[in-house]
Amino acid sequence: MKSHNLKLYNTLSRQKEEFQPINPPFVGMYVCGPTVYGDAHLGHARPAITFDTVNRYLTHIGLRVRYVRNITDVGHLQGDADEGEDKIAKKAKLEQLEPMEVAQQYTDSYHRDMALLNTWKPSIEPRATGHIPEQIALVEAILKEGFGYEVNGSVYFDVMKYNETNNYGKLSGRDLENLLSGSRSLDGQDEKRNTVDFALWKNASSEHLMKWDSPWGVGFPGWHLECTAMSSKYLGKQFDIHGGGMDLLFPHHECEIAQGNACNHQDPAKYWMHNNMITINGQKMGKSLGNFINLQELFTGSHKLLEQAYSPMTIRYFILTAHYRSTLDFSNEALLAAQKGYKKLINGLRISKMLTFEASEMKKDEEQIQQVEQIITNAYRAMDDDFNTAQAIGHLFNLLKKINSIYTGQLNAEVFGEDVFNKLISSYQLFISEILGLTEEKCDNQNELLNLLLQLYADAKTARDYAKVDEIRAGLKALGFVVKDMKDKIDWAYEE
Repeated sequence: MKSHNLKLYNTLSRQKEEFQPINPPFVGMYVCGPTVYGDAHLGHARPAITFDTVNRYLTHIGLRVRYVRNITDVGHLQGDADEGEDKIAKKAKLEQLEPMEVAQQYTDSYHRDMALLNTWKPSIEPRATGHIPEQIALVEAILKEGFGYEVNGSVYFDVMKYNETNNYGKLSGRDLENLLSGSRSLDGQDEKRNTVDFALWKNASSEHLMKWDSPWGVGFPGWHLECTAMSSKYLGKQFDIHGGGMDLLFPHHECEIAQGNACNHQDPAKYWMHNNMITINGQKMGKSLGNFINLQELFTGSHKLLEQAYSPMTIRYFILTAHYRSTLDFSNEALLAAQKGYKKLINGLRISKMLTFEASEMKKDEEQIQQVEQIITNAYRAMDDDFNTAQAIGHLFNLLKKINSIYTGQLNAEVFGEDVFNKLISSYQLFISEILGLTEEKCDNQNELLNLLLQLYADAKTARDYAKVDEIRAGLKALGFVVKDMKDKIDWAYEE
């Protein structure tokens, strides 16, 4: 691991802690993936980009990350608890498909959208339906330890019994007495000893589409069970980081901790990380409010709340401009500002690849050198401070000022000396492309076509055909490009 004092906010301890992997240089990270019964939306994009960036930065500082992100294709019921229909089975009935057709369709579309957002693929992407034997074995282990009970073919986790020797609620800060007094009896839950108990295995009715044989009869696993089974299989009984959205903190992650302690006598993860929620124009996103926007609607601009389409990299950049633990509000104004900021950084990335160092007798400027060194240090400090991408981006804009000054001739590259000049360029490129995962979005043969148009522009300018000059400039602007007339050359940039 490179010399970094990385700290992350641990939801479990409610404070920032120095990150110390259990078995360095290896890092095990499990992140709750999507329930695949619909197209990916903004709520999927934020954790995907957040933990992709965590993965990228840990890898950059020399750690070997095994990143496991599951696919939930069974067991997630409509009420997010133990009542209602299976979300995928319900969708299958509506569309007259097999449940696995639904799961495959939306898994594929999720992968497509995550690729557009330039997220790295996880090391392992297990599916709940592919790990039924492991989940049955886990239920048996919990029963053996005395923390579960079977009723009419269903098995429930006994929260009250568990809480006698453990602290149910330590992750979310919930108090069990308050949970009990605030809970209400739900249809179909009378067989539970207490309303706070949760299903490990559910008995399946004859019409239930997704079911398997088990020691307790035909049924299906509880939603919370799958993550414990799959994380322990691929990362061990305890691993480094468990991530997910704030909405999963309770009951999902709280139940995972209970399950892990019940059968393995330890918390499943050392550090718990949660990204905060997304709002749309200040309101919680929801289908009933008409502000539910999936990613394809964002990319095409087809939703009624959108004034235009916003590219995948604009969305990625926008998500990174807020710290992952802060709420993030989507609006056309905010997305337009993000589009401008993204294009500024990408214009800088393109320029940085054009700049070269030519040695001369020019004296170095120690003040300029110190400024560059400090900016780079500050960018790393931001990432080391709980992956603060918002601050890191601010420091990158300071680096960009130096790059633009060299490009326009206001600063000579020689004032930095060759080593610092190379560090300036490489650090900017590394942060943009590798750590933040931002890429230049361009069509095939874009550079060749633009260079051809710029040559026509230059020829028209030489011939003083100003009508043609204006026509080419206006045409490029309509396509999202601006012509840059400089002292010694003509160049283009993305319109910001």
